[in-house]
Amino acid sequence: MKIYLTDGTVTCFFTAVFDCFREKDCFITSTPQVQLTFDSELIRVETDREKNAQVQNTLNKYDSECVDDIIIALRSCDPLKEQTAFAYIKKLIETKAPIKKHLNLPEVIEFNDVIHKVTGETHRLKGFLRFMESDVGALYAPYSPDNDITDLLTAHFAERLKSERFVIHDVKRKIAGMYDGNEWFVGPAGEAEIYLSEYERAFENLWKKYYKAVNIKERPHEKQMKGYMPVRYWKFLPEKKDN
Repeated sequence: MKIYLTDGTVTCFFTAVFDCFREKDCFITSTPQVQLTFDSELIRVETDREKNAQVQNTLNKYDSECVDDIIIALRSCDPLKEQTAFAYIKKLIETKAPIKKHLNLPEVIEFNDVIHKVTGETHRLKGFLRFMESDVGALYAPYSPDNDITDLLTAHFAERLKSERFVIHDVKRKIAGMYDGNEWFVGPAGEAEIYLSEYERAFENLWKKYYKAVNIKERPHEKQMKGYMPVRYWKFLPEKKDN
């Protein structure tokens, strides 16, 4: 088996699709720690913009939404995302027509599941993300999402909080989305030391007191809480930091 290792970018993925489309036995991944079998051959893919363009043009002929769907799928934390997208592409080209509603096809079911991981988490974090006010007046929101969605959230909050300055910091991937009140961008960001405003510290203390007041120890409801918000998001909630 030939294993095509990409650098994780969209253009490199489409280059790999071009290179291995006619191979009978191949696998596309961006995971460097991929397990090799005795008979496998590892091929490191070099991005080729012409190959990328040819693949995208072909896909657009059969489904104008396919490329956008694939870009979303490649944001997923699923280790098989590239191979799942590749299988979807092969089935689309074989069918020569949109297949996203063909829910009887395993390639479509698996591809839709990968997309849902991204869109579902994006939707949840539009409500779960917690901003804190810094001592300079800018808002700061640390988080550690499963999927690579910082630019999606930054675009959303730039539209929603037009008059604010804010930073959305993905501490796991060490990147941050920044908005200055006019434009937003995403760039690398390491450790961050944030000093909260007096108002923010007072508000957090008030919120913690309220949380403790309404939380009845004799009647724990953690199961219900986990249903409303996954535990992996709790570490960024003020009311859970001391619990």
